[in-house]
Amino acid sequence: MADSFEADVVIIGAGVIGLACGRALARAGREVIILEAEDQIAMHTSSRNSEVIHAGLYYAKGSLKARHCVHGRRLLYAYLDAHGVTVKRCGKLVVGVGEESAGLPAIIARAEENGVEELRLLDGAGARKVEPALSAQVTGAIQSPVSGIFDSHAYFLALQGELEDAGGSIAFGTPMLSGAVETGHVRLETGGDTPTTILARTVINAAGHHAIRIAGAIEGPHTAHLPAPHYVKGSYFTIQGHTPFSRLIYPMPTSSSLGLHLTIDLAGRGKLGPDAEWLPDEARPPFDYQVDPARAKLFHAEITRFWPGLTIERLSPDYAGVRPKLVPKGAPSGDFRIEGPETHGSPGLINLLGIESPGLTSSLSIAEHVRELAG
Repeated sequence: MADSFEADVVIIGAGVIGLACGRALARAGREVIILEAEDQIAMHTSSRNSEVIHAGLYYAKGSLKARHCVHGRRLLYAYLDAHGVTVKRCGKLVVGVGEESAGLPAIIARAEENGVEELRLLDGAGARKVEPALSAQVTGAIQSPVSGIFDSHAYFLALQGELEDAGGSIAFGTPMLSGAVETGHVRLETGGDTPTTILARTVINAAGHHAIRIAGAIEGPHTAHLPAPHYVKGSYFTIQGHTPFSRLIYPMPTSSSLGLHLTIDLAGRGKLGPDAEWLPDEARPPFDYQVDPARAKLFHAEITRFWPGLTIERLSPDYAGVRPKLVPKGAPSGDFRIEGPETHGSPGLINLLGIESPGLTSSLSIAEHVRELAG
């Protein structure tokens, strides 16, 4: 027979969003338990990315991505400084090759509508003045000084520490199996070593790759409007030897990603990625995170458009991540879906769906939003 107990706030998923929400609610005086199926925090989307702090250049005006990326970036820099987490405000160039540069002013206009600061439009010569290794084919660039990189794992640990200091806890090895929205609470059935029934006042579904499945496993009015899940795998390659850039270098964005870009990590190591490999419609987690060495040819072809000095022999497979999408291949990039009872009709439940990039940058702002929704 399963154990049973009542709870105030139950968060499903101890990725960065779950941790940030848990911290915010615990510090607001709520009693918080995070259920995590894995045996560690931040095992998937949160830790398998570029560790970039995004400025907020690309997102549609009024979108949740635009709102939370810009506000979240400001909150994140302040948090990292206050907690001694290593961060480097290295800045970023978005480069246009050939006729692509005609699209740069539109990106700046959209970004400025979203409140992004300090952007500069450079011609090709101006771009090469700040990054001399760029190709002569680069005809323009956007310079974003407020972009950066940081130690995301130290950030996750800081969030966990503050959650626990405020009385919150994480139940590892505790998958959420099923549930239902019932009068006065949300009932959750968990697995693991000690199957348990939890009657929660508030449930926050921050389960990343599993969020849509879990939302569907909790019976209630919200299930009538759930989207189909889609997933995009992004692989990374490291660059052996010296990388002659001091800033992040991004190409023009595509409909599914920000483009295969170059970053310099905190150790000074050059890294390329992610690419965008749409997985089959039937694909579901757990995912294969292996990097196919043959993809080096694609990476080399993309990067040498703006860095002709890179040889393919210097590329080594590194790691991969998978982005949860709410739109199929070929559709315009989707927005976050952060939905409480007033949206979906299920009292006590908050669903966070499609939290992909810029979710890491947005995490503290999303947590503020969820704290408000939770009342």
